[in-house]
This record gives sequence, C-alpha cells and structure tokens, in this order.
Amino acid sequence: MADILLIEDDVAIRSALSRGLRELGHAVSSSPTAFEGLRLAVDDRPDLIVLDLGLPDLDGVELLRMLRAVSRVPVIVATARDGDSEMVPVLDAGADDYVVKPYSAAQLDARIRAVLRRAGAEPAAEPLRVGGLRVDPRARAATLDGQELDLTPREFDVLHYLATRSGEVVSKRQLLTEVWQLPYGGADKTVDVHLSWLRRKLGETAAEPRYLHTVRGVGVKLAEPS
Repeated sequence: MADILLIEDDVAIRSALSRGLRELGHAVSSSPTAFEGLRLAVDDRPDLIVLDLGLPDLDGVELLRMLRAVSRVPVIVATARDGDSEMVPVLDAGADDYVVKPYSAAQLDARIRAVLRRAGAEPAAEPLRVGGLRVDPRARAATLDGQELDLTPREFDVLHYLATRSGEVVSKRQLLTEVWQLPYGGADKTVDVHLSWLRRKLGETAAEPRYLHTVRGVGVKLAEPS
C-alpha cells in the first residue's frame, strides 16, 4: 500500500480514481488545485503524487517545478496531452512517468507500483568505467574525463543501465522494462528524449556519436570511443 496524493480538478475523475486506488489498497488524499496540492505535498509527505496538468490556478508543469524545488517525491503526470511538444517539458521538469487520459485505476496502479519499485531499488555498488566515462552508482554520479556530468535521476539510471552492458546493444523495450519498470508497454518517445539529453551532456550527437551508438531498428549501445 502507498500513500498517494491525487492533484486533479475534475470532480468525477478525482472521485473515481480515489475510489479505485483505495480499492486496490492505497491510501489516497486529493486536491482540486495546484496550491492546495503543494501544501499537502509538503505537509503530508506522500509516497507518490499523481498530477493533472490542466489545473485551474496554475499549470501543472509549473507546479511540478515547484515540487521539485522542495521534494524528490515520485510524480506521475496524468494528462490528455500526448505530443512531444507537451511531454518533453513535463519530463524536463522532473516527472518520473506519465499516463495519457483516459486510463483506469488499475493502469495507474501498475505505473505507481513500477515507479515506487524503481525509487526503492539499490544499484550495484562498484563504479563502472567505459573509456573516459566513470559511473558511480553508490554516489549516483558520473564523470566524463574527470568532469562531473549534470544528470537528472532518470538520465543517471539510463546511463548506469547501459554502462552495466557496455558494448551490448540494448533495445528501447529493454530500457522501458528495466529502467522504467514498464514491461507491458510505455512510450518509446520517452526513451528517445532521455537518450537525446544524455548525448547532449556527453558532448555528442546521434549523427556524430562517441559513446552512445544507435543501431538502427535494434537499439542503442554504450561503447568506448574508437
């Protein structure tokens, strides 16, 4: 059972999801507004927040940025928006996952359990080296040629997973299963966005790779520069 805070302005959706999640064993509190939701997040410290983007008093992305300034609580964004132009800012602002409306309480419960498993997982202890890249799972930090990389938690998770399989081609489905903990489906664009951000921080591009190499139609591999 998890302590869930649901920030959703639609009364019918809020009521149905609250009831459904409680029936699945979760404790649920809710708020119809952004600022009330922020207060509950700070005061009650839930295990996870489900956040709607279309709130009446503040855009959900702005609320997510405010939450990230004071808390690392996992956040699943629930939205009717599914385009790249909408989802990239959501991921960039610190969302751990997102679901696109309409969705059921059971589907949301699967995402909640996956995010909470990922948040509680302990990575392997030994630092990994791939060329000039050093990935330290204990410190959750990575350096490139001695310079620390400014990675988000999810970017680090992706990099660490690839580093544990250095030289192997890893499919997007593997990344969704092992990093996002979504074995039964997910958005490939989420993987693409995070790989793009990683490339930028590694000082490379898909057209001119050094460490991250795309194998068309198969996946991606992390390898030492040749």
